[in-house]
Amino acid sequence: MADYKYTPADFKSDQEVRWCPGCGDHAILNAVQRALPEIADQTDTPHNLFTFISGIGCSSRFIYYMKTFGFHSVHGRANAIATGVKTANPRLNVWVTSGDGDSLAIGGNHFIHAIRRNINLNAILFNNEIYGLTKGQYSPTSKLGKITKTSPYGTVEKPFNPGELVIGAKGTFFARSIDMEVNLTKECLIAAAKHQGMSVTEVLQNCVIFNDKTHAAFAGDKATRQEHTITLRHGEKMLFGANNEKGLVFEDMRLKVVTVGQDGYTLDKILTHDAHTKDTTLHSMLAAMKYPDYPVALGVIRSVEDEIVYDQAVEKQVEEVKAQSKIHCVDDLLHSGATWEI
Repeated sequence: MADYKYTPADFKSDQEVRWCPGCGDHAILNAVQRALPEIADQTDTPHNLFTFISGIGCSSRFIYYMKTFGFHSVHGRANAIATGVKTANPRLNVWVTSGDGDSLAIGGNHFIHAIRRNINLNAILFNNEIYGLTKGQYSPTSKLGKITKTSPYGTVEKPFNPGELVIGAKGTFFARSIDMEVNLTKECLIAAAKHQGMSVTEVLQNCVIFNDKTHAAFAGDKATRQEHTITLRHGEKMLFGANNEKGLVFEDMRLKVVTVGQDGYTLDKILTHDAHTKDTTLHSMLAAMKYPDYPVALGVIRSVEDEIVYDQAVEKQVEEVKAQSKIHCVDDLLHSGATWEI
């Protein structure tokens, strides 16, 4: 455990927060600043090792509001730059803050390959299903038929589901939260920080100006969230509803929503969440659930340890090569190979 106990104030910069009033980014910032003191304590990470990397977008202003090291990169390149930062200095606790447009459109290639490599980064994906900074164009997560500045007659593209994308790219950690669920977001981020390998935490976030209430059908208020979302925790039954009267079972190779105590569905038949199983079948199904057919899954959906973590493997490889190499300094390098005197 760390000797010094940090507080959220230790991670707040002196910069004025310039997001729109009511923007979900405020709540995410709050959750991160509340999570970092606990992460520092539980992972024995001093303040000066936290680093935030962002791309371009409303979410990418995040680094200015954090009292940590940071790098405001270019559009879509946050994960690539973060990969370089972590590989060059594995001691750093590296976080990526990026939006659905930044990471899933122009940055999609970097996003999936950072996941595939399983580099020890913590990515927070702000998903408001719109391009907010550039004033309301549709993004890769915008709903089919969404009318926007760039789809005046409705989109004709099927959107990405970030959870399915992460798991399909061999992701070892995926969690989902909602901006206003600050405590749940904090819980997910702490779990992400303790995970060895790439973690992706999607936060469903509201853009009050260009895509207001896009998640309202299942996330609008507390009562709605109780009925239309399910918070998953490893080792616990998959229950939801105001009184946990509903649950998930697996029948005929698919998930099914049932009411406990009706039609023979006892509590014993309700699925128990196993976030640590390597098999992706159920994790993919949980990540793909959509309202109104299913509750939207929140919490840590997948958390699997893999034997290969990119930055750790690179560091080990470098040390092995150095130990076997006959070159230990620049002079050794200059006098290696074929040399001659003039």
